Parts: sequence; C-alpha cells; structure tokens
Amino acid sequence: MKVTEHIAEAKGKTLFSFEIIPPKKGSSIEELYRNIDPLMEFDPPFIDVTTSREEYVYINKGGLLERKITRMRPGTVGICAAIKHKYDVDTIPHVLCGGFTREETEYLLVDCHYLGIENVMALRGDAMKHQRYFEKTSGGHEFASDLVKQIRELGQGKYLHDTVEAGNLADFCIGVAGYPEKHLEAPSLDFDLKKLKHKVDMGADYVVTQMFFRNEAYFEFVEKARAMGITVPIIPGIKPIAVKKHLQLLPQVFKIDLPEDLIAEVEKCKDNKDVRQVGVEWCIQQSRELKEAGVPVLHYYSMGKSDNIKAIARALF
Repeated sequence: MKVTEHIAEAKGKTLFSFEIIPPKKGSSIEELYRNIDPLMEFDPPFIDVTTSREEYVYINKGGLLERKITRMRPGTVGICAAIKHKYDVDTIPHVLCGGFTREETEYLLVDCHYLGIENVMALRGDAMKHQRYFEKTSGGHEFASDLVKQIRELGQGKYLHDTVEAGNLADFCIGVAGYPEKHLEAPSLDFDLKKLKHKVDMGADYVVTQMFFRNEAYFEFVEKARAMGITVPIIPGIKPIAVKKHLQLLPQVFKIDLPEDLIAEVEKCKDNKDVRQVGVEWCIQQSRELKEAGVPVLHYYSMGKSDNIKAIARALF
C-alpha cells in the first residue's frame, strides 16, 4: 500500500513508523533484523531505509595514495525487498540526487517497481565530505523537485530514452523532506517553503520533516505550509537524544535549535546512559503532544538502534 493509503485507512489514528540505516559492508543483515524485531509489535505500516551516497577513500598503491570511490552502506533496494518479505510491511527506499545519474535512478525505480515497492522518498542528499556545498552529480539532478518530476513521469510511461504506452506502469507514492527550522542552505523559512511547494507541485504526495525538538516549530511550519497551499500530509520526524555530544553535533550538522530545558537536563547527566533516558522521556512528552494534535504518523529516526525507540513506542502505542 501507499503511505497516503495507510494514512487514509487509519481514519485519524496516529501511526507509528521508523527509519533504519543499511548495515556497512561486511555486516550481516541479521544485525538489522535484531533492531527491527522489537519494534514490530507496534505495527508500523511502513519502514524507511536510507541510501548513502558515494565517498572517496585513499588506497596505498606502492607508496602512492590512489583515490577511489566507494559506498560504505550499499544495497538499499535489496534491504527493502528483504524487510518487505520477512515482515510483510511496506518499505520506502530513499532515492538521492547526489551520487546518482538520471539513468541510475531510472534503473533503481524499475527495480523497485518489479519488487512491488510502491513508495519512495525523493531527496537531494548531502554534499560530499570534501565539498562545502552540494554539487550536482554529472548526469544527475540538482534539486529534489527534478527527481520528483522524473519519478512522476515514469508513472506516466515516460522513460528517459523511450515511452511505454500501456501495461503495468509504476505509480509511486512520493515522499519529500520538509524543514521546520528551514534547510541549512535556505536564506529564510518562507523561501524554503516555496521550494517545498514546488516539490509538491511536481508530484510529491507527502512530506516527512527533519528532526526537531520544539513542537512549536512543527506546528508553525505546518500552519505556514497550509497557508501556502500545501495540502499533502506532513509527517513529523523525531529523534531522541542519545549521547551528550548530540548537544553540539545535532545543531552543527542539521542547523536546529535545542530547547533550554532539554539542554539543562542533558548537561546534568553523569553518563550517556542517563542521557539516553532523558532523551526517551523528552521524546515521549514531545510525541504525546504531537499525537494529541492529530499528526498522521510519528516517524522516528532510529539510527540503527531500537531500544530507546521501543521504550518511546511502548508509552504511546
């Protein structure tokens, strides 16, 4: 089923979902299953699987360093298929502009269609580690809105180099990202919302937000989005703080604000075990308020661990 169909069938009930990161090369998928298993009791209708873009590594060749491109976490579509088969749950692969040509994107989408994957998350992706700003991949898309357009056209039978007139056309439900505290590269929230509106106009069916720790930011974001004419579901993305260094890391990487009350509680913690508990308690209160407000889904960024997400879900679902 499509994400929008799951939301419609819930008839106002808030659903539970989460996002996972593929294991690194050389790791077993069983490790991934061990983190998914404890969360299945809360009946997630869908699970997101992230995609990592390429990165450079340097290999010593006879005393000279040779630069090679690699992907540390490959196999997003295969993992989606495996999870879908094992748990009978819809899976959502993340599709990126960065690191992929339009042809590679088309191949990926065709594979998804063959496997019965009906939902995709269309994202621009981050800049590579050596880049100050995002740079378009040669032969790829510069903006997520262009990626959305390609996905939507595929559903109309419009492939890059030919057209299919009839048959079993791919009809993906397309998710895109929204930023309650604006994208780190956007000059203002209003400017960023115009970009979001363009993605929706291109064919996006729902929005999942970047993490936030102040619900006011989400509520204000939704209000402004609605005023701009964005009518698709806007799903809040939530991450519990887990380690003390998140106080510096999350604002630095994602350009988000942390509430003073949360900062004070984390700073009082003696170790990361205490921090993890503070993160769980804060997230439960945050999620409870969002659920009472009638959000369609509570979507959690698990970062590959499930113990804190399970504690939060148990208190809410």
